[in-house]
Amino acid sequence: METTHRLIFEDARKVRALDDQSIDLVVTSPPYPMIEMWDQSFAEMDSRVNGFLDNGEYARAFEAMHQVLDQVWQELYRVMKDGAFACINIGDATRTNNGRFQLFANHSRIQSKFFELGFDVLPLVLWRKQTNAPNKFMGSGMLPAGAYVTLEHEYILIFRKGSKRKFTTAENKLKRMRSSYFWEERNVWFSDLWDFKGARQDMDSQTLRERSGAFPFILPFRLINMYSLMEDTVLDPFLGTGTTMMAAMAAGRNSAGCEIDRGFLEPVIQRIYEQWPLLNRYNLDRIKNHLDFVDKQRDKGNQLKYMNSYFGFPVMTRQEKELKLPFVMSFSERDANCFKAVYFNDQYIQSIKPGELDIKHLTYDHGVQARLF
Repeated sequence: METTHRLIFEDARKVRALDDQSIDLVVTSPPYPMIEMWDQSFAEMDSRVNGFLDNGEYARAFEAMHQVLDQVWQELYRVMKDGAFACINIGDATRTNNGRFQLFANHSRIQSKFFELGFDVLPLVLWRKQTNAPNKFMGSGMLPAGAYVTLEHEYILIFRKGSKRKFTTAENKLKRMRSSYFWEERNVWFSDLWDFKGARQDMDSQTLRERSGAFPFILPFRLINMYSLMEDTVLDPFLGTGTTMMAAMAAGRNSAGCEIDRGFLEPVIQRIYEQWPLLNRYNLDRIKNHLDFVDKQRDKGNQLKYMNSYFGFPVMTRQEKELKLPFVMSFSERDANCFKAVYFNDQYIQSIKPGELDIKHLTYDHGVQARLF
């Protein structure tokens, strides 16, 4: 299996490089309106923003910023296939104007626009960010009538274009089965509260994250596995550090990412080349966690009734019998700003017992010589 990954340096409000109805899933985190680090970015796209902010017209600034994002959401409707999902990570903002502290509800403004555009608005996820300490507060300490609730979460808004995706051919039905997730993952992933304590952070680059406000790798990786099939195409209209693109690669999906700032080109390419060998750790973790789950069920006297035909280990449900996990073997440039990932074949993966499958079996230099570490 091979996947392709394209860097598109165009304004996400009008992406000429993408055809109508060519995208199976969108996973992104846009600039957050009314968060100061993005004020200038919005001002460059709408000259009214700085004036509104300078005059203390924060409600008008908030609306002007969202009108910039509205054009991106409109473009998503064009490029997404019927039945495709869009997952938008966004946080609300707080700001003080003339001594008055106020919340700017970015998530509800975006939901309203997606509804207006014709998307189905689906239940959202609250992402509780582990970086927020529970003893933080805003306002007057222990004195009543002057303190404010601390924002310790962001939102993952979920939308669908049109009706449910249909799988009518035998090929598509099999691909859907092979793209399934574990029963115990389903129970965590489809909760409306996510907490990433203990999540792996190998993919983070602090300098780039400070410039982009990027989300942790596990967030897009989870969403991509939840809402798309292997070999689908995932779009991030705000590419930033390339986290969604790398998560798509790890999950065996194609991807495209739009970025208006060409200053991200070299850092993103360098990051991908340096860190793609780490991608297989995420699916290895999934196998390890599943085998731990199987052991715990056995200790309780519960025998799982079904057997996965690919890995040969027990699974909870019939829907997991054809589940496969992709492992990247090599990564290379295909064309200008377009890259190719090649995956280990089935025979190689199946020659290794799942409990013995580890990173030393899945790290190659350009797919030629094994590097053990």
